[in-house]
Amino acid sequence: MNNNMVECKNLIYKYADEENKTGKVAVNDIDLEVKKGEFLVVLGRNGSGKSTLAKHINALLLPSGGKVFVDGLDTSNLSEIWNIRNKAGMVFQNPDNQIVATIVEEDVAFGPENLGVEPIEIRKRVDDALKTVDMLEYRRHAPHLLSGGQKQRIAIAGILAMRPECIVFDEPTAMLDPIGRKDVMKTIKQVSKEYGITIILITHFMEEAAQAERIIVMDEGNIIMQGIPREIFSHVPEMKKIGLDVPQVTELAYELKKDGINIDTDILTINEMVNALCQLG
Repeated sequence: MNNNMVECKNLIYKYADEENKTGKVAVNDIDLEVKKGEFLVVLGRNGSGKSTLAKHINALLLPSGGKVFVDGLDTSNLSEIWNIRNKAGMVFQNPDNQIVATIVEEDVAFGPENLGVEPIEIRKRVDDALKTVDMLEYRRHAPHLLSGGQKQRIAIAGILAMRPECIVFDEPTAMLDPIGRKDVMKTIKQVSKEYGITIILITHFMEEAAQAERIIVMDEGNIIMQGIPREIFSHVPEMKKIGLDVPQVTELAYELKKDGINIDTDILTINEMVNALCQLG
């Protein structure tokens, strides 16, 4: 039995360039396996290839070279595109681009209706999805009157109602305030836990990345690091060198260690930092 939700084999993607016939390589010979039910974060500065990689998982882009498989289905097989998009949903930066109806529950119902799901089942799915994202009481509201964080949770509910096995989040909190970001992250973690859905999250926020099971770091189209958050964020100089941050408490621990204080450098949370400092006393 195939335990991989996503598999990239020697994946290459080149953006066409009229002047330079060879094109710009955005993803360069990547091998990647994402297990079913895994919560994976993809980090990288702008232009590192992370969004290009994400779009391959939903077959929005097709490889220039190599292969991408979603639950064993080859994305370059055009007859499988519909099945692949049923299995892998996408949530983008701007929720306004994903909201299509004037009433919240109608918006959430849009996806399953297009899949030909029975009306009674749609009703159940809409209610279940809105409960999961904690937006059931807003089901009769107009989406355009909601906050950015609430809209993003509605966009997530719309994908959930389609019952995908994998959701790719492409910087879903980039346009939100801190409260909206926190709510959306709480929702993403809940979706991962409750539904066992494979989550692939692209983010610029290191505190969000610290909540993943595994992180891959991309730079110039390559995967240059991968591992659990503690491993990745303990490489402070390497992360800084490629224009990325680490969580603030991790950086503080790194600076304290540099100044001769005997403290672990794989600290990820404020509570861990407090405990470490208390033990110093």
